[in-house]
Amino acid sequence: MEHTEEEYRNYASEIAVFISQVYEAEPEQPEVMAELEALQSIYGENSIRTWKGNGNGNGAKEWAPGEAIRYEVVTSLSPPYEDTSLRLLVTLPQTYPHSTPPQLQLLSKYIGPYPVTSQLFGGVLRTYLSQAHGVEFRLGEVAVFDGVESTKERVGRWFEEEKGRGEALAVQREMERERQTGSETPKAREEPPAPRVPMEVQVTAELPDGIELIVAEPIIDRKSVFVGRACKITHPSQVPPVIAYLMSDRRIARAAHPVIHAWRCQVGNVLHQDNDDDGESAAGGRIAHLLQILVYVLVIVTRYFGGILLGADRFKHINQAARDALELGGFLDTDDHATAKSRKGKK
Repeated sequence: MEHTEEEYRNYASEIAVFISQVYEAEPEQPEVMAELEALQSIYGENSIRTWKGNGNGNGAKEWAPGEAIRYEVVTSLSPPYEDTSLRLLVTLPQTYPHSTPPQLQLLSKYIGPYPVTSQLFGGVLRTYLSQAHGVEFRLGEVAVFDGVESTKERVGRWFEEEKGRGEALAVQREMERERQTGSETPKAREEPPAPRVPMEVQVTAELPDGIELIVAEPIIDRKSVFVGRACKITHPSQVPPVIAYLMSDRRIARAAHPVIHAWRCQVGNVLHQDNDDDGESAAGGRIAHLLQILVYVLVIVTRYFGGILLGADRFKHINQAARDALELGGFLDTDDHATAKSRKGKK
């Protein structure tokens, strides 16, 4: 197996030599070098690297007194994306930290599989321009660590949006293929996470006997996708298995909000009802309003986030997706609302 030059480089040794050079040439800046050593202890001895642009390409790094100090920070995003790496160039002007902030620049061209956008690149460059952009710089105080951590958070949010956008587009393409071919993608059989429902009962990844899920056409807005599903229920104990059944499908489970839901069911003379926002604040309660004249029904909305904030429009689409499923299932057409049409949609 062939090894690259990068694998043989001793970054810790290189940065130690660099620190010694700067200490010797500019002893009046001890806080700058102390900060660099602190970063090395925080992120790992091979995470702080002399910048290749400082040298002549053969590993010998040339730096002259009076020049800005530059080095790379190689780290990773915060959990749950700690396997995704991030490379930053740190530039320290001669007047740092007494009167000038440092500057951060993204060296990574890709974050995971996603190409870095100009908006993200520019946002990192503006890290210290104002507190609104990331970090408030205080004269005389070192600030590289705060800037790196702020950048990790910024890039992490961007990465999550890109990931959500990619998943939403994948769901759209998959649904479009299913509509064109009339086929249904086999359900992935995986152990589902515990559903967030109020009843503590044992659940499985199988639908209860007699349950038929109706699925409405997806609503798509700015790359976000909303899918409504509904089914008739006769007892509250049927709710957890239905939620678990949906969560056992990888396409559904990976959504930003997979099972926003509400339900109503009467047992004897007692009316039972509940709802769950599934992380989308107040969304479950809004769906519950649609069920005020209905019984024996469970409605679920799945939202795939497309990376663009929709504001209040998201609630409009959640409600509409729920209403579409209820209408398709016939729950809005019957007098007692206890039976749905025989028309059955795929999950």
